[in-house]
Amino acid sequence: MGGHVEVRTPEDLFEGHPEGLVLYRAVRDAVARIGDVDVRVTRSQIAFRRRRGFAFVWRPGQYLGSEVPAVLSIALPHEVSSHRFKAVAHPSPGVWMHHLELRTATQVDDEVRGWLAEAYEDAT
Repeated sequence: MGGHVEVRTPEDLFEGHPEGLVLYRAVRDAVARIGDVDVRVTRSQIAFRRRRGFAFVWRPGQYLGSEVPAVLSIALPHEVSSHRFKAVAHPSPGVWMHHLELRTATQVDDEVRGWLAEAYEDAT
């Protein structure tokens, strides 16, 4: 296998980065309160899905040399203007991706849970 590690779980994705795993779990717990989802783990991210993905947790240091332990990307049907978002992208018609840098689990608060609930409803 030559050192290739297959990513199967959130623990694999955040191996060696325990603070990122704590942040993923905070998002997971918030999403679980909204409803049932599929969770898919790839080498680059963890996706929360209904008919399509609506929220994604990833480790920016994997690509950007960032000190931020995790980023939560939320797919919404419109742009939300908030100073909390590091960036907002418009990758396709009707989808705006909102990127929120996470440093502490307390950032997954009522406002973020509201955005997640809206994204969840839109992903049917």
